Amino acid sequence: MGAVPLTNWLATVLLSVVVSAPFSLAPAEEPSLGEKVKKFFASPTPTPTPTHRRRKHKESTPSPSPSATPSSKRKKGKRKTPPTPSPSPTESPSPSPDEAASPTPSATPTPSPRARVATISPNEIGDYNKNSAPVRKLLDDALALTRSNLDYTYGSADPEKGGMDCSGFIYYVLRKNGVEDVPRDSSSQYVWVRKAGNFRAVLSRNIDSFEFDELEPGDLLFWTGTYGVERDPPVTHTMIYLGKEKDSGKPIMVGSSDGRTYLGEKRFGVSVFDFKTPPVREASASGKTPRFVGYAKVPGLGKKKP
Repeated sequence: MGAVPLTNWLATVLLSVVVSAPFSLAPAEEPSLGEKVKKFFASPTPTPTPTHRRRKHKESTPSPSPSATPSSKRKKGKRKTPPTPSPSPTESPSPSPDEAASPTPSATPTPSPRARVATISPNEIGDYNKNSAPVRKLLDDALALTRSNLDYTYGSADPEKGGMDCSGFIYYVLRKNGVEDVPRDSSSQYVWVRKAGNFRAVLSRNIDSFEFDELEPGDLLFWTGTYGVERDPPVTHTMIYLGKEKDSGKPIMVGSSDGRTYLGEKRFGVSVFDFKTPPVREASASGKTPRFVGYAKVPGLGKKKP
């Protein structure tokens, strides 16, 4: 009984195969259905591609959002940079010290000419005590003026005006020492000593020349060509000889000048200066050549009034 149904089952299967075969051959388009199935299976592949595109769009949409967030952070950073100009206010106090320094240069010009004035004590002059009493007093009064911070002031013979010129210095010191007939300007002072017979002319430009053998402390010194002033005789500058420094042995003088040197540095005003004859090549601002012409004893110094 079990075999009969098995054969029946096989028969039905064969019939289905036989029947399906002609039906599969009759519609030759059935393979096209398979292609449609293949297309159907191929269709899921394009479906994920749009999903990837959507993901790309979704990824692109968040990408601008974070890009916007850093931009906002950068803007906040730019808002933080204005505090960096806050150092500019810190620079604003720096001009204030510069302005505080500006008063200091304004104060420097006033002491600067005074700082360039030189002075020494009588004890720094060699053989100072060998001079006569009138000469020592003359030198003491002259050196006292170098400690008064006096500028070079053209046309002044009064220390109360804050300065004196060269002949004004001679005029003031000699009158203080009892020489009342001293003239006011250097040219007239030259004529004054020449008439007194005390002048010693010097042609040499060597300070060691024999022409300086009679030069002594307290003598008056005369130059021509130091200023562009037309005078007759053309003497334009005068000072007082102090002697030689005790330490260096160099000859020095005292008076008022607007640029002579002491120890190699220019001095301006009533000061101690190096005594040296100018070289031939040196010329003054006026275009003239300064020249030392001679020295003389002070007429009437130390004489008592009748």
